[in-house]
Amino acid sequence: MKPLKGIVILDLSRVLAGPMATQLLCELGAEVIKVERPGHGDETRQWEPRLDSGDSGYFFAFNRGKKSITLDLKSDEGQQIVRDLAKRADVLVENFLPGYMSRIGLDYESLAKDNPGLVYVSNTGFGQSGPYKDRSGYDTIFQALSGVMALTGHPDGPPAKVGVPFADLTSALWVAIAALTGLVGRQASGRGCHIDVAMLDIQVSMLTIAAARYFALGEDPQRTGTEHPGRVPSAAFRCRDGDWIHISGSDQHWPALCAELSLDVLGADEGLRRNRERLARRDEIMKALSNAIAGRERGQLADALRAAGVPAGEVNSVADILNDPHIAAREVVGSFEHPTAGRFPALRTPLQFDGYDDPEIGTPPLLGADTDAVLSQLLGYDEATIRSLRDAGKI
Repeated sequence: MKPLKGIVILDLSRVLAGPMATQLLCELGAEVIKVERPGHGDETRQWEPRLDSGDSGYFFAFNRGKKSITLDLKSDEGQQIVRDLAKRADVLVENFLPGYMSRIGLDYESLAKDNPGLVYVSNTGFGQSGPYKDRSGYDTIFQALSGVMALTGHPDGPPAKVGVPFADLTSALWVAIAALTGLVGRQASGRGCHIDVAMLDIQVSMLTIAAARYFALGEDPQRTGTEHPGRVPSAAFRCRDGDWIHISGSDQHWPALCAELSLDVLGADEGLRRNRERLARRDEIMKALSNAIAGRERGQLADALRAAGVPAGEVNSVADILNDPHIAAREVVGSFEHPTAGRFPALRTPLQFDGYDDPEIGTPPLLGADTDAVLSQLLGYDEATIRSLRDAGKI
């Protein structure tokens, strides 16, 4: 059995944050019913990267295992179907701009009248209140506004976005946390709730250590490249073969690092045994480390440092890590069999249980593939009614 077996989630979200959250919950055992627009579906079905089959790898990454139904939410019929489904759902996830769900009668207050146990998660860019609430935005907008982009990149270069859609991905995790927290709270109180999840709030909360430096020191942190603002050494260094290695050491690692790199003078300097002193002499230390590491082959150096107990990691490319033997042993990369795209690789939901069944990689649904089954089996619609709704473009 999977831990979320029996939980029903009505997913009215699109693009990344909401769909990723509901995919995680789906592969942990929940039944997820994804509501999409007739004819078009989630806009990411048309986004790159595209497969030879015409399917979208983007859509595949965030919609595995779900049931897809198509509804025209602008129609009375489509809205009524959502109301009927919400009566049977444990969780509803939506990411429309604030006010839209109220205008079509699908807001929390309206749906909770018929299902007081509903956990209703609204995932928006700026939240349900505040001067920016009516703005729309994408991942990189939130990276920019939050300060994350200003912190990313090298000191002598321009701001840079994180290499993955950081704002969307972290927001997805918080949407999942919100849903699960609401469900646990419902066990205690017997009531559901409405949870306001704002992507900008989440990005600002991710500032953590940078914010701590501002609160404690009045410092406005700046870009540091791969260097850690509060620890020396912690940075990526180029090796003789042109590959990069990242080394991150604390006080207990410093003597072994100096010994392995033959930096005897630095190793013997009692004033450098503590991080505070190394921070004050950052430029001197970084220059010495860079020169020493530039004369070593990465593979040999990485093995030697790890053998000496110094934390070190090769700076891998995406291809490197996806083909790494440890990742293979952990079965992080799996696959699913799709009706039009065939067998396609996928990243496993990264949890392993002792006591429950592990998550399994699901198959992304074809657009509207489950409309008839959901309407007939869950809501009791007969074939003639379903046909009439389809002919009228309502489903």
